[in-house]
Amino acid sequence: MTELDPFTDHLDGPVYVITVAVGAERAGCLVGFASQCSIDPPRFIVWLSVANHTYRVARGAEYLTVHLLRRDDRALAELFGVGWLPGEAGSPVLEQLCPWFTGRIEGCIEGGEHVGFLLAPAAVCPPGEGPQPALLRYRELRNLEPGHPA
Repeated sequence: MTELDPFTDHLDGPVYVITVAVGAERAGCLVGFASQCSIDPPRFIVWLSVANHTYRVARGAEYLTVHLLRRDDRALAELFGVGWLPGEAGSPVLEQLCPWFTGRIEGCIEGGEHVGFLLAPAAVCPPGEGPQPALLRYRELRNLEPGHPA
């Protein structure tokens, strides 16, 4: 098998916090694999590890919320115990983070140990006016151990 590391070692994309709710069960996780995948119609894909509790909750959800992290949100990336409000279909929106969007799950794509959730935007919180702080990047969290709670 050919390794992809010589290519991916040069990538340094943003990281996101994904939140989801089904009934009274809520979950969330840090995600490094996500991207816009269509302009018209607008679509975004989020890849969740099948080992993650958030993935198991998301399988029964109608919506996911995608929160963009800024460089000064590192502590939140490590443990995002912050206030939240219910969004579309109860999908948790973290009060401290904007921009974010909630997307309706249109389908799933198998991708090895991750599954891609294809999202159509349903609600958006745009960033505020003025200069925007730098985004938190994958390399800044490279040594963070992934949590896969049961």
